[in-house]
Amino acid sequence: PTPQWLMQPELGLCPCGCIGKRRKAGFVDKTLSGGADLLRQAMFSDDVAGQRGLLQRLDARVKLVGIVGLLIVAAFVRHVSVLVALYLLTLVLARASRLSLAFFVKRVWLFIPLFTGVVVAPATLNVVTHGRILVPLGTLLGHRLGLTAQGLTAAALIVTRVATSISLVLLLTVTTPWSKLLAALRGVFVPRMFILVLGMAYRYLFHLLSAVTDMFTARKARTVARDAHAAGGRAFVAASAGALFGKAQALSEDVHMAMVSRGYRGDARSLGTLRVRFLDVQFLAAALATSVVVIGVDRMLGR
Repeated sequence: PTPQWLMQPELGLCPCGCIGKRRKAGFVDKTLSGGADLLRQAMFSDDVAGQRGLLQRLDARVKLVGIVGLLIVAAFVRHVSVLVALYLLTLVLARASRLSLAFFVKRVWLFIPLFTGVVVAPATLNVVTHGRILVPLGTLLGHRLGLTAQGLTAAALIVTRVATSISLVLLLTVTTPWSKLLAALRGVFVPRMFILVLGMAYRYLFHLLSAVTDMFTARKARTVARDAHAAGGRAFVAASAGALFGKAQALSEDVHMAMVSRGYRGDARSLGTLRVRFLDVQFLAAALATSVVVIGVDRMLGR
């Protein structure tokens, strides 16, 4: 087996600093590690999609229609408690699909506080959303400043809605192979040009990532001393960008000609056949019933 010290990104140094100082990773190291992490996540998603969980056994078209229906329902829900119940349902589906709950929750909640929370945070203040102040924050220019109940409720509604929507999308993408997902989109009459652009963009993302990783690895292998000047790094990035676009253009033409010569006409195809079975009908009926119940409960709470 590979020794543990070879798996570490940097050797541990003595705390007293007598044998050297720890250096911060440069942009080359960060680019290499970021590309490797992206490839690992993609391969992990393929492994999850190949398991025998609940959602993995469903027809991709039925799964797409059911989850999109739940997404539309989540967009019209107006109460936080109903959205929380719908989010708990996504956790049950993730567990039934043999997904790690730690992985599932982490993928969702790591991004919500960074983006949605920053957007809705000003709306919780009484200077934006008037109402009863629950958390006083002092005074500003002689006026009371604090968090209002109405603002906190609106912020919680937006955050839970985004969390539920991202969880549903994550369930669809993680449990469905990319080729079957494209075939399912084509099966529900999504335009062929959209499928073509989406499929090629996904494919070229990994080609470009591999090319960038190879270029940075070659540069690092040929560097004897550390480049202390940022100008040299910026010059290398600028020169590499031009070469990368040239390689991407040549690669796109070669791949397109190879696909056309093998009978490609713009339709996404997969090795497995898409068949609607009894389990798919049950899932679709359960998704429809859940949508009706969620909308009904939400309307009852609104009275």
